[in-house]
Parts: sequence; structure tokens; C-alpha cells
Amino acid sequence: RLHLVTWNVGTASPPPDVTSLLQLNSLGPTMDMYVIGLQEVNSRITNFLSDLAFDDPWSIFFMTVLSPLGYIKLSSVRMQGLLLLIFVKHIHLPFIQGIHTQYTRTGLYGYWGNKGGVSIRMSLYGHTVCFMNCHLPAHMENTEQRLDDFEKILEMQFEEENNTSPLDHDVLFWFGDLNFRIADYGIHFVRESINNKRYNLLWEKDQLNMAKKTEAFLKEFIEGPLQFKPSYKFDLYSDVYDTSEKKRKPAWTDRILWRLKRLCQDASEEGGFSEEEQMISVTLNNYVSHMSYGISDHKPVTGTFGLELKALFSVPLVMLNPEGEWSAEHDVIIRYSRVPEFPGSAWDWIGLFKVAFRHMNDYVTYAWVEDDEISSSKDSKQVYMSAAEIPTMGGEFLLCYYSNNLQAIVGISDPFQIQPSRTSTEKDLTQEENTWMQKPDNLES
Repeated sequence: RLHLVTWNVGTASPPPDVTSLLQLNSLGPTMDMYVIGLQEVNSRITNFLSDLAFDDPWSIFFMTVLSPLGYIKLSSVRMQGLLLLIFVKHIHLPFIQGIHTQYTRTGLYGYWGNKGGVSIRMSLYGHTVCFMNCHLPAHMENTEQRLDDFEKILEMQFEEENNTSPLDHDVLFWFGDLNFRIADYGIHFVRESINNKRYNLLWEKDQLNMAKKTEAFLKEFIEGPLQFKPSYKFDLYSDVYDTSEKKRKPAWTDRILWRLKRLCQDASEEGGFSEEEQMISVTLNNYVSHMSYGISDHKPVTGTFGLELKALFSVPLVMLNPEGEWSAEHDVIIRYSRVPEFPGSAWDWIGLFKVAFRHMNDYVTYAWVEDDEISSSKDSKQVYMSAAEIPTMGGEFLLCYYSNNLQAIVGISDPFQIQPSRTSTEKDLTQEENTWMQKPDNLES
């Protein structure tokens, strides 16, 4: 279950609430992955430099919302105003490898990153998946420039990695502020069609739909029906289309498309394939705009997908668990085992994380698998963590094994409890007693 967001935020700060945007109150099953593509994130020099040193406000905002729900930030990539974030449930971490990020500038003939594309690619249960967030040139007359820029992004992304193209992935999701407009029709006809919810009258003049009929490299991309109001251009904090002097014509600038490599191959081969042979499929469950968000002149657009994968491996490369009862009273032991073909490294480490950790570097402490090893056998190994490193307050934690060679978490334990230390408990009791002693005798208001 994949929930994908594209939103041109117009340099605004995050809104107070994104419950409906992320479908957090949905009665159905929870999402396994969130993919969030933003455009026009505030990229003034002062903001951008501080964001390079620290997480930007939007990343912090989404981590704050999603980490308590059991999602960690798997990866992110930023190019000036373009930001792409991927969050995933803990349970999937050992089955995601080969994570790479890339960006391509197309503004000012490739020298400026206000336009272009950012991508994150990965192997998900053995299948290659790529997510590409783009911001293409604006204005009605620039259709050819939009198409040229997208072709350039496709050619340049990951070109240094064994000549891998986004089109070589089993699944490619393409989304963003693609800036395609509604051609020919005047503003009054467009607005009247929208007011009467006769969106189908506008589809044939949508520049992206028109281009998909003529451009070979676009024909393989699939998009759900545009059964929602065009997402651009609105007055701020309203659902009223542009009332400024320019009176921009509404358009579906914000889009989500996808492409299945296997479908493209089968279209050119005879015979097709049976359902049993189909290793991966994508089902669009929902494709909508969200009218209640008004921080920019674009409304966010989301696509909710079912991504069905025939897992090419279903056992984690590393199995690990804590031994015995854990507390800061004594050193603690971790036992782990690795599959025979696992490419281990002296730089591998095991991290202790709070259950609601935000990202891979959000560990409490860690142990090197070789330097901190205390025993080794054919079936398993043991490493220790010093009592001084264990949180005295206790709580619920989990262990993650990080592979340096694979640059990924390849094993994760079940959540477990760390008992608070006696000194911590006694300190808390003393503090409670002192607080009680300091309370006034007369507690009546």
C-alpha cells in the first residue's frame, strides 16, 4: 500500500495538520510506504544553506507526524526547491536495498536547479523501483520545452550507474508540478466546465494527454482519470480560482503517472504472459486533489496504489535479537545470524533505536559487529553493548543491523523492553517525594 503526494507548496511553511492528506484517519489498512514530492520548497540562500546543515522544516514536519506511527525516513533528496521524501514501515526495512538518489538541473540551460528532477531508486523485495519528482517549465506556450526537459531528465538520471535509466526499472513513478496546461479553450469555457464537473470536456485539450498520443516515450506511462478539479491556480487559503489581474486559466499541472517495464516489454512481444508469471503489478485505488489545503496556489494531489510484488527474497539477510533482560545495570548481549551469502564488513554495526525512531542515524547507541564481538560459532555470533550506553530510563526499543556494503538496514529485531535502572527509579521517586513536599497545604482553588 503506497501513498504518493505531489504538492507545489509555493515557499510556504507546513500546514498545521496533514491527517487527510496522508489518509491517517482512513478506516482501511494502513499504508506501507509514503512517497512525498514537493516543489518550490523555500530555497532562499539563507534557508537553503541551513537546510544543507540540518533537516529542512518540511522533512522535520513529516518525520514528526509519521515516526510515532511506525514509519522511518528511508531516504530523501533535495535540489533547491525540489524535495523528495520516502517513509516506510519498519517491517519492510530488511527487504529494501540499493538505495540511490539523483538530481538533474534543467533551469538556465542546466545550470540552475529551480527546475528539473530528483529521484530515489531502490530494490524492493528484489524488484527495482524508481520515484521521480519533477518541476517542469511553466506557461502555456512551453509544451515542447517541458517535453524536452523530461527527456533530458530521463537520459541523465543515474547515467553513471552502469548506464541505468529510470526507464530500466521494473516500476517507475513520475510525478510533480509538470506544468502542462489546457490548450485552445478560453478561461470561461474551462471554468464553466469545472463548475459543472464536466471535466471530460477538457481532457482532450490537456497538453499532457495530447503529448501522450504523439510522443513515443510518453505512451508507456499510465495515469488515472482526471476526475478532480484542476489543481492550479487558486487564490491563497481558498478554493477560488485566480482572481488576480492575470487570471490564470485552471490546469491539471500536478500529476502522478507510472510505467511498468514488463508491460512495455510484453507489448512488443507475442504471446503475453499468464497471471502466475506476472512478478509485479500496480493498481491505482484513488487519485484526487485536496481542496482544503490553501497555503499555496496549487492544491496537493495524491495517488493511493496497491503495489503487488512476488517477493524474490522473503528472509532477512540478518536475524538478530537481544539476549536476556536488558537494563543499564549491566552490559547487554545481542545475538545475530547471517545468511551464508551475506557480504559482511568490518564496518557493519548494530544500532539500538527507540521504536519511534525517525531515520537511520537516529540511534541511541551502536556496537561494531567485529570490534565488539564476544563469541562466534557456525550458527550465530554475539556482540555486547556497555551498560554505560544503555538508557537508564528504559522503554521500548529495537535493534537494527546496518550493512556497510549494501548501505542499508538488513535486519531488524522485534520491539523489546529495556528495564529502567534502580538508580533511575530511585531518582524518580525522590523527585516525586520532593515535589509532593513542596505542594501547599491548601489545594483548594
